[in-house]
Amino acid sequence: MAPSRNRRPGFSRRAQYGLFLGYVIAVAGAIVAVILLVLARLNPPAFAPMRATIAEVTTPVSSGLAGLGRGIASIPAGIGNHFTVMQKNATLRKELEANRALLLRARTLSYDNHRLKTLLHLRERVADPVVAARLVSSSAASTRRYAVLNAGSWQGVRIGQPVRGPEGLIGRILETGPNTARVLLITDPESIVPVRRTRDGLPALAAGRGDGMIDVRSVMVSNAAFEAGDVFVTSGTGGIYSPNIPVARIVRRSRDTALARSFAQPDTLDFALVQQGFMPIQPPAPPATANAPTNAGAPATP
Repeated sequence: MAPSRNRRPGFSRRAQYGLFLGYVIAVAGAIVAVILLVLARLNPPAFAPMRATIAEVTTPVSSGLAGLGRGIASIPAGIGNHFTVMQKNATLRKELEANRALLLRARTLSYDNHRLKTLLHLRERVADPVVAARLVSSSAASTRRYAVLNAGSWQGVRIGQPVRGPEGLIGRILETGPNTARVLLITDPESIVPVRRTRDGLPALAAGRGDGMIDVRSVMVSNAAFEAGDVFVTSGTGGIYSPNIPVARIVRRSRDTALARSFAQPDTLDFALVQQGFMPIQPPAPPATANAPTNAGAPATP
């Protein structure tokens, strides 16, 4: 007959040794636990180093196990948050694309509104504007600087009239046709504008350079100092340009002659205002004192 499978430990020496070793370990553990318990009760200071050593050994293990548990527990929440964020990003992208056209249109309308308001305010301040016309083109690649207006002699435009924009002086009329006019820009080498400095009234001449910039030269003071940021406006001298029209701002510090940039940039403007030429009011002549003849030396009548 085959031996039974349910054999008792007594039939196997290895099983007997394993069972005996388990009993020994259990009894030894119980004895150690009792000793530690008695030591902790009777002499706590002596047990403190051992407790600290055990804590040092077990704390990293318990912390690692706790972190691992938290990481595993946070995996479902992280996956859910990822898909939620992706969905929100897709929604925001759709809203951004839908509002992009509206934003561009609003910016365009705001720019046009600001520009037209500035131009209307300019018309209110100018005494005798001739016409507001569109700047059709301007030269920016050659040494000569011209612009073309879509208004001419039929609209009252005449040679020599100043042209300005909302930011400042543009130039003066050089040639006219029935419905067009050619403007000599202040950045042209042939353009010279009498100006003065706003902070102290220093008189100067603003001459074009042909490269889009302006040279400002002092006409009264030798070795005059120009500081970066100095603003120059028309002085009214010469009878063409009205006083106090912004012309240019100094770019860098210099003496006698300084480099400046004009306030009005024709290549960024679409409308300009043509003005009547300014004529300074002549001071009234002093009244003539008539010397009446006296009859002191006349002979007496008999």
